[in-house]
Amino acid sequence: MNYPRDSLYSQPIGQVSTFVFDDQVANVFPDMIQRSVPGYQMMIAAIGLLAGRFASDDSICYDLGCSLGAASFAMQQQIKAKRCHIVAIDNSSAMLKRFETLLCQQTLNQDGLVPIFLKCADIRDVHIEKASIVVLNFTLQFLPIADRQSLLATIYKGLLPKGALIISEKLAFDDARQHELHMNLHHEFKKAQGYSDLEISQKRTALENVLVPETFAQHQQRLKAVGFASAELWFQYFNFASFIALK
Repeated sequence: MNYPRDSLYSQPIGQVSTFVFDDQVANVFPDMIQRSVPGYQMMIAAIGLLAGRFASDDSICYDLGCSLGAASFAMQQQIKAKRCHIVAIDNSSAMLKRFETLLCQQTLNQDGLVPIFLKCADIRDVHIEKASIVVLNFTLQFLPIADRQSLLATIYKGLLPKGALIISEKLAFDDARQHELHMNLHHEFKKAQGYSDLEISQKRTALENVLVPETFAQHQQRLKAVGFASAELWFQYFNFASFIALK
């Protein structure tokens, strides 16, 4: 499927507004994230495989901050558990509206897949229960740091024994040279995908103080603090990574 090309920041903007997941972003989001996040498709495919391994009978799989549902669809293709379903949650009605359209199109073409239920809500207010797998795919980074541990504690409490949490995030680095190196490599990656220096600069300004990255060590310490038995990286491409926490 061809999606509109992301050109939201291609022209000079006098006062760059704070980044929000509105109709404009939702319209170009598939192109935006593919060209902005190194290894995105590999992560999505692997999330599906992980869901197939961890999803259990009579359980719920959660996609928190689901955007247009890439992770949900990947999980749906791989889950074979019985009486299992996916709950996809996002606080952007614009994103969910387009997700619903994609879901309706997919439902017409495929039978026998686990159902996906959409919910418009703040993930900090959601009750997690009977969860075999929970996905936070580039979601936690948009929450205030002060709210992150309480959300993870809620997820941990709602996970079944031997359940798994997958978190994908943009990373920061303690070492200043490493941090600068990975930022520059990400810049070069986006230029190779066709973004101009102006687009990269203006989007960075829009995301400032909205997307707040942390180091993997910070994520790992927080996950262990709320009770997870282990938390390890399974994928990294420059300053973008995904890790899995096991209950």
